[in-house]
Amino acid sequence: MKTFRKGPIGALMDEYERAASDLKLVLGAIPEPEFSVIIDTQSQDPNCRSVQTIMTHVVQSGYGYANYIREQFDIPPSSPAIELLAYRNVEARFDAMVEYTAQTLDGRWEMDWEEIAAIFIDSRWGVRYNLEQLLEHAIVHILRHRRQIQRLRQQAAA
Repeated sequence: MKTFRKGPIGALMDEYERAASDLKLVLGAIPEPEFSVIIDTQSQDPNCRSVQTIMTHVVQSGYGYANYIREQFDIPPSSPAIELLAYRNVEARFDAMVEYTAQTLDGRWEMDWEEIAAIFIDSRWGVRYNLEQLLEHAIVHILRHRRQIQRLRQQAAA
């Protein structure tokens, strides 16, 4: 039985883990030879050409989101440099990123709405988020890339 965290931040972290779990199910169905094959030859974005580059981007971004939050709480960032992920370590590196995010938020699950709304994060892509919005963005980021991988694999098989 799933144990749910308390509070609004706890709910967002639970959903982040659920999105991660859904993506891992998709990854589990990908054979190793397919992992690094370029399946989107039309993309100009080097982060979106293969499952390998997509997952490297997802893990890098996840650490980035957590580090934005760590800055707000005066927690030093300690995320590893992420090189192009290999098939053998993608799941472990993805899990480590999700755990890093949970550690970042640990003890803050029950922040009240005023505390959450008072934390502003200016992203490097020019959008200003409050804490809730950044976590929602992080969740949807995983979901969008899960969908992207599914879609690209389906197109490649056709």
